[in-house]
Amino acid sequence: MLLRKSANFLYNSPMLLYIIRHGEPDYATDSLTENGKKQANALAERLCCHGFDEIFSSPLGRAVQTAQPTCDKLKQSYKIEEWMSENLAWDDFSAVDDNGNKDWAFGCQNTKLINQNYTGDNWHANPVFLSCKSAREGYNRIANCSDDFLSRLGYKREGRLYKVISKNEKRIAAFCHHGLGTAWLSHMLLIPPNIFWSSFDIAHSSVTIIEFKNNPDGYTAPKCVCLSDISHIYKEKTPLNAVIKF
Repeated sequence: MLLRKSANFLYNSPMLLYIIRHGEPDYATDSLTENGKKQANALAERLCCHGFDEIFSSPLGRAVQTAQPTCDKLKQSYKIEEWMSENLAWDDFSAVDDNGNKDWAFGCQNTKLINQNYTGDNWHANPVFLSCKSAREGYNRIANCSDDFLSRLGYKREGRLYKVISKNEKRIAAFCHHGLGTAWLSHMLLIPPNIFWSSFDIAHSSVTIIEFKNNPDGYTAPKCVCLSDISHIYKEKTPLNAVIKF
């Protein structure tokens, strides 16, 4: 039978955390390009179908401009989370490449990230990260901010699991960035950052959904049920150029 006991079914209604990367940006002006604005509008059409209980955003312009069309359609306002800004992540994870240009250290050839000598807690010792300002400290900062954020939503991290302090069945949106978002996902999903960066990515205006089940024993572990989805781009026939670039 497909029927479940109603009490268990209700208890297992999850919290869904939507991590949404900003649309195509003009980094020089910290704003969206015209194409980025089209992406944000297409995103709003998609997200308004189910709605959100709370909406959070990085303070940076490109994230706020991506969040605004969704907020307008839902007649809601966003709350700024300073830690979701990419500025500190850029300072922590950027490095000078072989051509003398500053870029994300993890944006290198991905095979360099998968080094058998640096796959555990010593990932930051990989030569790829040696010229970064503070790769390990930056990652730990994002991890701690993530734990604080989720604790405020009712999930307190205890080792590799989260204790359900206050059952939450909300849909939560977080409009943020690539570098910050990928480090955040790595921490929540217990995937070493160098492995996450080498094997996964999130596109401009993409939607990633993390499920937090409210299990009967009072503990949960985040599960990725959707990664970097851009179906709204295809539906609205929005140009794909720059969607998958950093």
